[in-house]
Amino acid sequence: MRIKEHPVLKFKEKKKVKFVFEGKELYGYEKEPIAIALHDNGIRELKHDERPRGLFCAIGNCSSCLMEVNGESNVRVCVEELKEGMIVKKQNSKGSLKGDE
Repeated sequence: MRIKEHPVLKFKEKKKVKFVFEGKELYGYEKEPIAIALHDNGIRELKHDERPRGLFCAIGNCSSCLMEVNGESNVRVCVEELKEGMIVKKQNSKGSLKGDE
């Protein structure tokens, strides 16, 4: 759900971009946080360790939103801007090393 009209705030139209999450093509708006684009596409669980984790602080201070973005582990998707063609994946709770599959 997105707020499109507000009595005080003005929203600028943003460019719609395609990205891939877990092999599925999704759409979001350029420069919005990746976590917001995922949430708008119905993705609420960002990682799973002892229990499912979703968006928590939304300011990059916790580790609930760490994901793999374009092959880089431990990216805080709550503050990382969405760009055309990004590849986003869930990761295990401690991340992974390159080549560690």
